[in-house]
Formats: sequence, structure tokens, C-alpha cells
Amino acid sequence: MELTDAQMEVLIELLELLTEAKKASGGMPEAPANVDTSSEHKSLRYPAIFFDEIRPLFAGGKLTHKQVAGIEKKLEVFVSTGNAVSHAAYKLATSFHETAQRMQPVREGLNASDNWRKKNLRYYPWYGRGDVQLTWETNYRKVDEEFGLGGALILNPDKALETELSAKVLDRGLEKGWFGPKPLSAYLPNPIGTKEQFEQARRTVNIMDKASLIAGYAEKFQSALLKGGYKGKVV
Repeated sequence: MELTDAQMEVLIELLELLTEAKKASGGMPEAPANVDTSSEHKSLRYPAIFFDEIRPLFAGGKLTHKQVAGIEKKLEVFVSTGNAVSHAAYKLATSFHETAQRMQPVREGLNASDNWRKKNLRYYPWYGRGDVQLTWETNYRKVDEEFGLGGALILNPDKALETELSAKVLDRGLEKGWFGPKPLSAYLPNPIGTKEQFEQARRTVNIMDKASLIAGYAEKFQSALLKGGYKGKVV
């Protein structure tokens, strides 16, 4: 039986509570931060270090279970498709900005009502959804075809809010240049990106809107990925 995101979140919370209880009773000592957990984690050798490094980026210096789950799903996709660390970092930075730190697929307008979207978004119902805010009918049709969805995304555009599909759209969309004039590799040709390269990479999503701000996020994600033992390409 496949668990829903909500069920998975409850399960994670229960497991964490059980773990903390065992630690408190002396039954499960906490592992040092530098323990190699590569056999347990699909995309990071030292996940604890990675999350400690990025935590200050988030409001209040805290991460929710949903934020962690969203980050981990994206990293799984990035590693599975051979992303260099610079590309993975920029995609995380893009999600961080476009989702207002949620790191989960969101609707354009966030908490706005559907009536508001109908009145104010000329491309309704093909408004922004997901980590990278997939917009316009042509792009929805492109995604449906690229991932072999057989029209499911056209019948139900909200499918773009599914965690895994959203991560794949973010990944492939930037790699193939769906949302800009060039693919991500044109701006980030090397495994390690520079601040200037990260700034130019904004062209893959939205011309140069907030380019410097997002580049700063990307630098921090890149540093954290390197320290956390990112399992994708780093050299």
C-alpha cells in the first residue's frame, strides 16, 4: 500500500518521537554528526551536517518535517539524474524562493482563493503550480508529454502539486531550458558554481528577477551540500 504525503508525515513524526524516547532512556545514543550514513540516505553521506548548515536560512532557524521531506525528495531526483552539485544547489535555491521557503509544491498566490485566481490570473486554470511555478497551458502539455502522463495533467492540473512530479519538473525543466532561453548548463558549466554564475542562472526561470538574492541562497545550499557529502557530481 502506498502512503499519502500526510500519512508519511505522521509516520515520520511517530518514529522521531520513538527515537527521542529511546535516546532519553539511554537505549539509543545519538550518533556523532560526522558518522557516514550513506547506507541510509539516498543523496547525502552526512545529512545531519547538511541540515545543520541550511537551517539558518529558514525562518526562525527551524525546519519542519514537510520542509525536510520536500528537500529530500528533490535531492533524490537530482542524484538519480546525475546533477552536479552546482545544479542541485541552484534548484534548491529556486524552490526556496518560489515556494516562500516551504520547499513543497505550492499554488500561485499561495493562500489566495480559487475565485481570486479566476478573476486575476489571465492564464487560469494554467496558473503557477509546483516548486518552479509551472505556468501556461503549453508548458502543462509539455510536462504531460515529457513524463508520459497520457493527458492526466491536462485533465487535472493540480497533479503538478504532487511532490515527486514537481521535483522532476524543476529538475528537467531547468536542465532542458523549458522556462528560459538556455538550459542550466549554459550558466553553470562546472560542478562548482560561482556567485556570478548563479546570478546568470536565474535566466532559466524568470529573466533576472531577484537574481542576486537567489544566487546567495544557491551559494549556501552548495556549501551545505559539499559539507553534507552530496552523492552527485562534485568534481
